[in-house]
Amino acid sequence: TMQANKPNWWIAETGAWIAVNKPFGLSVEKTLGAFDTIEDQVLAYLSRQTTMPFVGIVHRLDRVTSGILLLAKKKSALRKLNEQFAHRSVKKIYLAMVEGVPTVPEATLSQWLHKDQKEKKAVVFDEPGEHRDVCQLHYRVMQHNQTKALLEVELQTGRFHQIRAQLAALGSPIIGDEKYGASHFAYADKGIALHARSLEFMDPQNGSTVVLKAALPIHPVWDFT
Repeated sequence: TMQANKPNWWIAETGAWIAVNKPFGLSVEKTLGAFDTIEDQVLAYLSRQTTMPFVGIVHRLDRVTSGILLLAKKKSALRKLNEQFAHRSVKKIYLAMVEGVPTVPEATLSQWLHKDQKEKKAVVFDEPGEHRDVCQLHYRVMQHNQTKALLEVELQTGRFHQIRAQLAALGSPIIGDEKYGASHFAYADKGIALHARSLEFMDPQNGSTVVLKAALPIHPVWDFT
């Protein structure tokens, strides 16, 4: 049950973890020059319940991306959840609204990604090479019109800007993602139309399967009307 004192980003929590719906434009963790991060907000929320709150960063989302983010409330839970993400046993589903309609309605994209440190940008290649990591995702077109398409994306590896770079290489950059060639539609300042929709993981305390979803941001880009 949603109680009145829960922040608007609250999705679910146990004694071991808390899941939040991250708004676009907010950084996940405290870094130099990042204010009012998710880490800060969760810490403030948990400090109302306990004197020594612990917030463990299990995985990350780009600042421009919205959606579900899992944080650990205990060191033991952090270790177990980190292991699940490292072993790719967590199922991660994203929704992306892209420019144009991919010619193939459903496909697995397997490529190699190079992170350009200077430009803070990912470059995708069709063949392996030095400083390139395998990147893989599966997408399917859920809905489309002449100008845009809603894709469901299952992430199979978790590389830097992976979904953004792979969809751009496909010829369908994410709406609002000017860094990767989007230009036709406006989305939001410090946001792109990429949303971490759901996570499926194993509860670190009792081993049961947990499936959590994050509601989409309210924005006309996500509508087909």
